[in-house]
Amino acid sequence: MKNKIIILLVLIFSFQDLTSKDTIRNKVDKNFYKFLAVEGVVLTGVISYLKNEWYSDKKRVPFHFYNDFKGWYQVDKFGHFYASYLESNIGYSLMKKFNFSEKKSLYLGGFQGLILETPIEFFDAYYEGWGFSVSDMVANALGSVFFITQQKVFGEQLIRPKLSFSRSIYARNAYGLLGKNNLISEFIYDYNGYTFWFSFSPNKVFKIKKIPKWLNLAIGYGADGMLGEFENKKLYKGNNLPNYNRYRQFYLSLDIDFSKLKTNSKFLKRVYNALSYIKIPLPTIELSNKKVKGHFFYF
Repeated sequence: MKNKIIILLVLIFSFQDLTSKDTIRNKVDKNFYKFLAVEGVVLTGVISYLKNEWYSDKKRVPFHFYNDFKGWYQVDKFGHFYASYLESNIGYSLMKKFNFSEKKSLYLGGFQGLILETPIEFFDAYYEGWGFSVSDMVANALGSVFFITQQKVFGEQLIRPKLSFSRSIYARNAYGLLGKNNLISEFIYDYNGYTFWFSFSPNKVFKIKKIPKWLNLAIGYGADGMLGEFENKKLYKGNNLPNYNRYRQFYLSLDIDFSKLKTNSKFLKRVYNALSYIKIPLPTIELSNKKVKGHFFYF
């Protein structure tokens, strides 16, 4: 859950235009170091918030491990992968903007996801009810490696991980277990509302030139009916919880690559940059519970 705070902050941060070329090309822009200072302050603030929000009522214990690989039907692992990829993408883009070499940008900026996510796991390792999760660390590492590998091999991101979220009926019927009945709280606590996507262009991947470069296909994964990490809870704070069936969801959908939409507007460039990490609602086919369903617009 904690990496969702990072996701939210980075999505907001990504609204800036990372494609700007108005920096001085003969030296590293001093503003880069200002950015590092701001990033350090933000990360410190996030860790402080997590300590008060999640650890305040937890007993501090010796370093220990926690196996949560099967929790939330692995939606949490996709979240770690996505957050790490997102942070690595932005880290690389910033270092290129500030005139670092391709090699330094790729490996120092490209591993920013793993670097930013790792301290959270070590915090977890010292509190009861949490623990150091090896599967979280693997997902964090894979997110960074996925970005770096594509950038090194193809010189671009042919397959882009994306995120979509909508408030679920499960949160509204869970008496606070999945959030406090508002969008931000449910974004942090409710895994039912998440779908993670891998979006790619048939024009680029399959060389189907008749398909516009901006029109993508996206393969998605999510899960529904979850009122607990490993199994559904029946009671929460003295309230009886509804009986839901937990199940996985698989999707095939249309998508838009906003980076392929040309504009001279700096504002629209910022908007397109932020939207490039988000899956917008478009016609979707869902496979779940051994049934196929169609959605005109899937959120």
